[in-house]
Amino acid sequence: MQKTIGYILSIAGLVGVIIFTIQYMQDTEEFSVLGADVAVSTGDWIPIVISALVMVIGIVMSRGR
Repeated sequence: MQKTIGYILSIAGLVGVIIFTIQYMQDTEEFSVLGADVAVSTGDWIPIVISALVMVIGIVMSRGR
């Protein structure tokens, strides 16, 4: 039972990381100032970190007994 929950958490965390990373990259704007490219991110990186933690917890749980 613990391995099943671990697999579900790791897959959900991976999907979350992918989705939130794509969303974060779309929220990044790039413009040029005096010939230099400047990137400004208006995205939120906290959902990416939370999804990564859920994925790691799932991997640890699935590796257990």
